[in-house]
Amino acid sequence: MPQVPQAVVYTFVMGAVIFFCRAAPFMFFRGGKPGGKGENRLFLFVERTAPPLAMTVLCFNAIAAPIKEKPGEALPVAAASVLTALLHLWKRNALLSIFSGVAFYMLIRRWL
Repeated sequence: MPQVPQAVVYTFVMGAVIFFCRAAPFMFFRGGKPGGKGENRLFLFVERTAPPLAMTVLCFNAIAAPIKEKPGEALPVAAASVLTALLHLWKRNALLSIFSGVAFYMLIRRWL
């Protein structure tokens, strides 16, 4: 366990690293417009593709992990995932589709 001075140094170093990681996109990708994102193509590409990519990775991880660990879980996970996707495509409301999918998953798990 580090001593108090070491812990303070570690805290400030990690704070600086986190601050730099959060500030780096704004420092490196700032464009020609004052206060705006500019016309940097890389920034616009990342801004457009990062959220769907992150959600895709999270969805595949959430679906694959239970199925891989317990193959008997495939039906509830698949059914809840399909319901969530269909509700989202129908209503375009993330909150409704996520809560409905979770509730449906819990009911199926309880029923089976």
